Amino acid sequence: MARNRHQLPTPRRTERDRARRAYGQNFLVDSGAVARVVRAARPGPGDLLVEVGAGKGALTEALAPRCRQLISYEIDRQLIPGLRERLARCPRVRVVHQDFLEAAPPREPFALVGNVPYARTAEIVAWALRAVPRLTSATLLTQAEYARKRTGDYGRWSLLTVRSWPEVEWRLCGRVARTAFRPVPAVDGGILRLTRRPRPLLTDPAARSAYADLVELGFTGVGGSLHASLRRVCPARALDRAFRAAGLGRDVVVAYVTPEQWLVLAQELTEVVAGMRSSAASKELMVRVKSRVDSRNL
Repeated sequence: MARNRHQLPTPRRTERDRARRAYGQNFLVDSGAVARVVRAARPGPGDLLVEVGAGKGALTEALAPRCRQLISYEIDRQLIPGLRERLARCPRVRVVHQDFLEAAPPREPFALVGNVPYARTAEIVAWALRAVPRLTSATLLTQAEYARKRTGDYGRWSLLTVRSWPEVEWRLCGRVARTAFRPVPAVDGGILRLTRRPRPLLTDPAARSAYADLVELGFTGVGGSLHASLRRVCPARALDRAFRAAGLGRDVVVAYVTPEQWLVLAQELTEVVAGMRSSAASKELMVRVKSRVDSRNL
């Protein structure tokens, strides 16, 4: 078909455009937003920081004077020369040209900070959780919806948050308008902060294991309510008593159960859940539960 003479030619994508799409790059350019991320991260003069996705260095430059050392990862080779030039007067910064997700965590305590590519948020958060207890905190600028979902800001709680709650606190530290980025994304950002607890809420290994099993069983969603899901393993009398202690109704949907209520349920049902491991039928059920929960990636 002949091109209409009044039709504008389709702009060609440059290598820079292709890199931005491939790496999900939306650079933080607003100085006020940069300052808010730094405040949320709360770096100290003796801290080791790791930055995921240094980009053009706006956040890197702001963090550099506030810590002992900053290791900044950047996957895009085209950005490395500009980064090193911008940070030449920051001796505490080491720029690493590498995919952050392929990097090993430092061997000493460290904090993670970054404006993360939205498409890789789940992978980066998983990396951070695997780094506990050496990870002391992670302050990540993510898609606002993701940050709200993980911190219960919608009034609902996700499996990932509840499962890790005994070791990690999840908190929403504010919203960043999409106009603070270039190119401008379709949605706003949210500042998500994960803080490793100085002392886990569950210190006994048996209690921690029972908590994890209970949470995974509850999030299968079988039966339409949390009570119905747990009833497959827990006796009705013990389960009713635990629900009363946690202030839960029998018809509550699992997403509306807070982490604190889960801790009460686990305390009340630890012996019941521990006992189910001796049952062959219960063992088989839990294998199916773990497979289902892992595949849903909640």
